Amino acid sequence: MVTSMHVEFHFDFGSPNAYLSHVVIPQIEQRTGARFDYVPVLLGGIFKLTNNQAPMIAFANIRNKLDYERREMGRFIARHKITRFRFNPHFPVNTLLLMRAAVAAKRSGALPAYADAMFRAMWEDGKKMDDPGVVRETLRAAGLDASLVEQAQEQPVKDELAQNTQASVERGSFGAPTFFLGEDIFFGKHSLGDLEEEIRRKRG
Repeated sequence: MVTSMHVEFHFDFGSPNAYLSHVVIPQIEQRTGARFDYVPVLLGGIFKLTNNQAPMIAFANIRNKLDYERREMGRFIARHKITRFRFNPHFPVNTLLLMRAAVAAKRSGALPAYADAMFRAMWEDGKKMDDPGVVRETLRAAGLDASLVEQAQEQPVKDELAQNTQASVERGSFGAPTFFLGEDIFFGKHSLGDLEEEIRRKRG
């Protein structure tokens, strides 16, 4: 019987569904004992590598599809009693700086606090998170190192984000949020129930 395990959470702050997953993940960790390892990837890079598109573009001309997506999101929010979600008025937001800074934060051990602060700023507070000045203010308000903005421009950090993105695609991802339990892949917030069942099955 497996007594502990890790799940990789491949995320980009630009995805509202990644935020909603982030809110629910602690509950799954508490129920199962599994731990989620946050892996920063660039969603735009994944789209480019897989010839994918954002749902608002891909489904724009499909009658009823976007309406259904909104209904499905509303059900998820209600089911998990998520009260602070607010669609970002600046959407779509270029997340390149945020995701590079996430790599820098992970290198220093600050990713959990950084991810929480950035997800809140993007999907609760509605901030314009492709503005470096707003990012610095958000970091300072969260008690984090504002120099992460500068660290995001270092070549090794840039390279690591690109490598994370490429590796995610090579393992099967085509969007975010994507979860890996070993080599098993789960896509989207709606797959979290199946993921939790598989964690329980593997734990015996």
